[in-house]
Amino acid sequence: MLDSELAKNVPLEDRAQVLEDSCDAVEDVTYSKPFTPEELALKREQLTDASIKIADIEEEKKQVMDGYKEQLKPLQTQKEEAIKALRDKSQTVTEKCYKFFDEDTKTVGFYNKEGNLVNSRPAFKQELQKTIFSAMRKNGTEDN
Repeated sequence: MLDSELAKNVPLEDRAQVLEDSCDAVEDVTYSKPFTPEELALKREQLTDASIKIADIEEEKKQVMDGYKEQLKPLQTQKEEAIKALRDKSQTVTEKCYKFFDEDTKTVGFYNKEGNLVNSRPAFKQELQKTIFSAMRKNGTEDN
């Protein structure tokens, strides 16, 4: 049976030579070696320092990213508007238009300032009545 410890009675600086002189062979072996209490304390201190630095960098990164987000926001809006305009191949506008009645077809047409028909629809009853009265005034059939 193998002992859990060898040459512990030999001073640490001479122990490796005694073990080498007594062994059958020397080989490189990978294994898990526990830390000493001092080494563990040092590792905890390194972890704390790294965590503080990471927190500082993350906060700085957040501030920088917020700045980029503010710069990107109007560009994203501009991009979305351009995509919509290209997709629709038109834009929605509100401007003064001129309303005309077509008594033959009983429709109403709206023309923009360039004279282009922008919308048309069937005339409402109220609009037809006004048209009849307007026509009578134009023809002089109504007494004033």
